[in-house]
Amino acid sequence: MKPEKEKLRVVVASGADKAFEYIANLLPVSEFMPAVRAKSAGEAKRMLADNGADILIINTPLPDDFGIMLALDMSETNMGILLMVKNDVFSQVAYKVEDNGVFTLSKPLSAHYFYSALKLVSAYNKKLRKIEEKTKSLKEKMADIRVVNRAKWLLMEKLNLSEKDAHYYIEKQAMDLRIPRREVAGNIIRTYET
Repeated sequence: MKPEKEKLRVVVASGADKAFEYIANLLPVSEFMPAVRAKSAGEAKRMLADNGADILIINTPLPDDFGIMLALDMSETNMGILLMVKNDVFSQVAYKVEDNGVFTLSKPLSAHYFYSALKLVSAYNKKLRKIEEKTKSLKEKMADIRVVNRAKWLLMEKLNLSEKDAHYYIEKQAMDLRIPRREVAGNIIRTYET
C-alpha cells in the first residue's frame, strides 16, 4: 500500500467569484487542501506572508494589479505559480515571467488542461523543495567542516599538534564524550580564543 501523500495548500488570487469557484472545484480533494481565496494581489501577499502555500494560482486581471507583479514577487519563494491570462496576451506575459519559473496558462482552458498544468507545477514544487533540503543539508555540513577546521588550526597553533594529531584529537573527544565533532570543535574554539 502506498503511503498517503501530503495534501498541497493552494491560494487562488482571483477577483472573479465564478472563476474562483471553477478553479476550486477542479482541485481534487485527494491531492489538495480546500483552496483559499485572495480577492486582490495585496490580500494574496498578506495571506502568503502569514500562512504560506505550496501553489499560487493567479487568475488575471486582479483589481489592484494585473497579476504579473504578484507572480514575479512570489517567484522569489519556493511555491509553484500558475498565472492564468487571456489568450491574446499569453505570449507577452509568458515571455515576461517564464525566466522566473512562473507557469502561464491561456484562458479559457479545459479542466483536463488545467489539471495537467497543476500536476506540472506540483512536480516542479516538490523537486524544488528537495533541492532546497539538500542545499540546506550541504550548507550545514560545510559549516561543520569550517568549525572543525578552525578548531584543528587552533590545536596546531596552541598545542603544536600536527594536522593529523589535531584531527585525531577531535575525533577521539567526540567518540569518548558521545557528542558531535562540531560540539567538540566549539569547545576547543571557546577554550583557546578567549
